[in-house]
Amino acid sequence: MINRGEILNISRTLGLLPHVVEKDYVLGWVLAGIYSQKNLTKGWVFKGGTCLKKCYFETHRFSEDLDFTLVEPHHINQYSLADILHQIGEWVYVQTGIELPQELQDIDFYENPRGTLSCQCKLSYKGPIAPSSGGLPRIKLDLTLDEILVLPPVERTICHDYSDLPTDGIRIICYHYAEAFAEKVRALGARARPRDLYDVINLYRNSEARLSASVVLDVLEQKCAHRKIPIPVLHRLEKFRDDLEGSWQSMLGHQLQDLPPVKSFWEVLPEFFRWLETGEKPIEPANYELASGETLIRERTLRLPFSARVRSYLEIIRFAGTNRLCVDLNYNGSVQRIEPYSLRLTLDGNVILHATRVSDGGHRSYRIDRIQNAKTTRESFIPRFAVELNPQGPPDTPQTASSSLSSSQKNRRTNPERSRSRPKAWSNGTRYVHQCMMCDKRLIRKTNTTRLRPHKDEFSYPCSGRRGILVDTLF
Repeated sequence: MINRGEILNISRTLGLLPHVVEKDYVLGWVLAGIYSQKNLTKGWVFKGGTCLKKCYFETHRFSEDLDFTLVEPHHINQYSLADILHQIGEWVYVQTGIELPQELQDIDFYENPRGTLSCQCKLSYKGPIAPSSGGLPRIKLDLTLDEILVLPPVERTICHDYSDLPTDGIRIICYHYAEAFAEKVRALGARARPRDLYDVINLYRNSEARLSASVVLDVLEQKCAHRKIPIPVLHRLEKFRDDLEGSWQSMLGHQLQDLPPVKSFWEVLPEFFRWLETGEKPIEPANYELASGETLIRERTLRLPFSARVRSYLEIIRFAGTNRLCVDLNYNGSVQRIEPYSLRLTLDGNVILHATRVSDGGHRSYRIDRIQNAKTTRESFIPRFAVELNPQGPPDTPQTASSSLSSSQKNRRTNPERSRSRPKAWSNGTRYVHQCMMCDKRLIRKTNTTRLRPHKDEFSYPCSGRRGILVDTLF
């Protein structure tokens, strides 16, 4: 187990309360404990907001619960669950020293709104920080049986930015990114909680990781049909607006360094639904041009070789850029309000922040070692340039989809000798490789369309998969 000092240092860098960072740390090891149990490896599929944070976007909001879709009905059982949680607790304690006291574990079975048995487990824990009065902190595990899996689950390495990360990382089974995105949209339409709005708009804004709207819509249609609920549309969300705005601070404030105004997220909804329904892409701002010798920096703040003070400023700037918030930058003795866009390494070894000054709209560059302070503001901005402050979007669709391929399919894709032996006709124009979302077969098309005709899968059985995911482009 890491020590208390590491938690406090990270909390200062990220601008979060220590108990929020500690819970994120313990969540990582609980996930490791769950997937250390062989009988759970394929039976519990990780999903939800914590999945987005741990598996896809390291800079996403911090979350508190672990949500799973279960594919093995016998796991929803008082005795088997109690035994599973006991084994997980023992494994985590042996590996880390984190205690998950068995006598403080709660298992609550209930009938969900669809009339199906579900379960919520609560695990108390003793982590690096001594608990305050009022008992031990808890992690909730929500287990659902009646969820449809539209896409094959994928295997990913979680983000665990702590010094006790195992050498080979922590591998888990989770929702495909397209399914995680679609499920968030469905949740937004059904309950419109602040975290649903925040998640959906943040996923949509990330143009580098943006999937085809038709893929997201297809998954969304199937998930809504399974639940027998209508596909979310903008006008139906209006009834939730007052409640959503009223609970924005209480439900999200502790999960973020600083809370963006709800208005800056709500006002993006018309654009989001237009994209979802029509596939119309928004006009993306251009990148700042790279100057001669400049190199773009996209690494995670905690991994950059700077002082704790500089990393703290960079984390504030990254967070502000992601959430479209202006920053008050104290630089060379004066405070300037800026829109942050990009970090670059120059030929002479300096790290430069490229930004636009709000007062006159002019481009400015700032050496980060000369920044004296940085604070987020409540003023939002519409980007004039591409925001390039976070690690590039992780849903690399080819890698994500490849985890469900057979070994022969993986070999065909990764073996360079086989790749060079393509028929010559392929070089006559661009070809698009799509992977069927039903059977995972790869099909080559002259046009970049996700709609597929009926075909045979790798075992020569007929498949009527209607859509595919773009996984490669051949020239």
